[in-house]
Amino acid sequence: MKTIALIGGMSWESTVDYYKIINQEVKARLGEPHSAEIIMHSVDFAEIEKLQSAGKWDILTKKMIDIAHELETAGGDMILICANTMHQMAPAVQKQINIPLLHIADSAAEKIKDDGYKKVGLLGTKYTMEGDFYKNRIENKYDIEVVIPDSDAREYVHQVIYQELIAGILKDESRENFKEIIGDLKDKGAEGIILGCTEIPLLIKDSDSSLPVFNTTEIHAKKAVELALK
Repeated sequence: MKTIALIGGMSWESTVDYYKIINQEVKARLGEPHSAEIIMHSVDFAEIEKLQSAGKWDILTKKMIDIAHELETAGGDMILICANTMHQMAPAVQKQINIPLLHIADSAAEKIKDDGYKKVGLLGTKYTMEGDFYKNRIENKYDIEVVIPDSDAREYVHQVIYQELIAGILKDESRENFKEIIGDLKDKGAEGIILGCTEIPLLIKDSDSSLPVFNTTEIHAKKAVELALK
């Protein structure tokens, strides 16, 4: 079994799910009492969020590279950044390490393609929804069209993520509003919805959506187990 290295804490609410899903998947594949070989560096998200808000992505990139080096030295066989937004610096991190970085957008896109969908909606932070690093990767590499909410809805989703979900606050009102936004994406032709922030699956489950949802936390974690057991 290969060792899965996690860069977590962004936020810890979803990193808990990574740890749980990975171990559950190893147990399901190998049986009791198996569990996963995992090492993790969990950051203080307050520092990360402050740098994001200030647009200091160069400092964040160096921080992710330093942590990835640390985890590689500690014996990690692959790196997972446990956050969609922080994949903005994934290519730069991959260039500086000798082990694979399992990109969360690739994992999601492979699942979408396997399920036969050609057009999906994307929910996430403003950085993820509005940036090129995520949407363009899926469109250019996998030939899947990605649509995003309008500007007001993007702002709303972003605020819910940072003011509620990273603190573990789950409001029925927010869930209902997310359901409306998913409905709007359906009207734009989306056949499924990427939950492109690892906190969104804390709020939105399959039963809450009028479209199939792609839980990036679960997909990413299970893909790591698949590679770890090869």
